Amino acid sequence: MGTLDIDFVRAQFPAFSEPSLNGQAFFENAGGSYTCKPVIDRLNRFYTQRKVQPYAPYEASRLGGEEMDEARMRLAAIMGVDTDELSFGPSTTQNTYVLAQAFRQWMRQGDAIVVTNQDHEANTGPWRRLEEDGIEIREWQIDPDSGSLNPQDLENLLDEKVRLVCFPHCSNVVGEINPVTEITAIAHAAGAFVCVDGVSYAPHGLPNVGDLGPDIYLFSTYKTYGPHQGCMVIRRPLGEMLPNQAHYFNGGTLYKRFTPAGPDHAQIAASAGMADYIDLLCDHHGGPETGASSRGGFVHDLMRQHEIALLQPLLDAVKDRNTLRLIGPSKAEQRAPTVALSLNKKAEAVAAELSQHGIMAGGGDFYAHRPLQAMGIDPDQGVLRLSFTHYTSHQEIDQLLQALDRVL
Repeated sequence: MGTLDIDFVRAQFPAFSEPSLNGQAFFENAGGSYTCKPVIDRLNRFYTQRKVQPYAPYEASRLGGEEMDEARMRLAAIMGVDTDELSFGPSTTQNTYVLAQAFRQWMRQGDAIVVTNQDHEANTGPWRRLEEDGIEIREWQIDPDSGSLNPQDLENLLDEKVRLVCFPHCSNVVGEINPVTEITAIAHAAGAFVCVDGVSYAPHGLPNVGDLGPDIYLFSTYKTYGPHQGCMVIRRPLGEMLPNQAHYFNGGTLYKRFTPAGPDHAQIAASAGMADYIDLLCDHHGGPETGASSRGGFVHDLMRQHEIALLQPLLDAVKDRNTLRLIGPSKAEQRAPTVALSLNKKAEAVAAELSQHGIMAGGGDFYAHRPLQAMGIDPDQGVLRLSFTHYTSHQEIDQLLQALDRVL
C-alpha cells in the first residue's frame, strides 16, 4: 500500500477551497466532519430532482427510491453485512433509544445489561434507564488512570442473567481502540448480545462489522463525511427477535423495524455519496478492483496509516508536559486521532485562545461526563479535544503544534 495522496483527498472536500475557511485548521472532527463533494452533489440532486414521495411508479419518485436503496445496499456491502441489516435514523442517540425500548419489551425483570463508564452518554444513558423497569444494570468500569477497559473485568460481570453488553469501539475522549472481536467473543460465550457504539471509530475507516462480530453497530454519518443521520447495523437473528418498533405493517421488513418515524429521504439518498468517496479513494490509490468490503478495507487501512503518521508527533508533543494530562494511550497505533487534554484551567477558554491562531477545536465535556468523572476530571472544567481525520495535512499538524506552544 502506498501513502495517502493528501492533495487528491482534500480536492474531494469543498471546505478546503472555501475562502471563509482559508487558514483555519479544523481539529473538532470528532464533533462532525467536513462533507465530501459526492454527498453534497447527491443531496443537491435529490432536493432539486427527486424531492417527492419515493417508491411510486412515476420517474422522479422511482429514482428517489432507488437512490435511497443504493445508499443502504452499498454501505452495507462495505461493512460486510446484508443490505437489510443496515438502517438509518435521525441520530445515533435516537437509534439507541429505539433499541433500548425494544430490549425493555423483550427482557424480563431480573435480566441484566452491562454498560461502561467509558461511553459517550448516547450508548449508556438509554440502557441505564431500563433499571426503572427492573432490569439490572452492571457497570464495566475503566481504569481511573489510563481510561482503559480491561476485558478480564468484563468476564467478572457476566453470568446467565446478562442479555446485552454495550461498549464503544473507542471513546470520544479516551480514544483507545477497544478489541471489539475479543470482547464480543467473551460476551457471546456467556450468552449475551453485543452493542458497539462506533461513532468515534467509523470516521477513521468504516469497519467490517461482519468480521468484527457484534450484533449491533452504531455510527453517525455526519462524522463520516456525510449528512446528519444515524446508521445502525442490527444482525438478522437479533433484529428479527426483538419486538417491532415501527408501524405494525412494517414489522416484516428488517431495516424498517427500528425506524418508528418516516426516514429523511434526501439524507439517506445522499449517504450513497460516502460509498462514492470510498470508491474514489480506492481507485485513485490502486486498491482492489472488486469486492465492496475488500475495497472498503483498503481505504480503511489507507486512512489509518496516514492518521497514525500525523498523530504520533502530536502525542509526543503533549504526553510529557507538566501542565496537562493526556487522556488515553500515547502510542498512535492504539488509538483514534481524538486527543483529549485535561488542563489546569477551563478547556473552553483555551479553545478560544487557539482560535486566535487559526485552530478550530473544542473544549468541554463532550457528553462524556461519566468517563471524565471516573478519571477525576471535573466535567465543568472539561477537556481540550483535538481531533482530526485522514484529510488533515502535515502542515495543519505543524500549525496546531505551534499554536499549542503559544497557549499552553
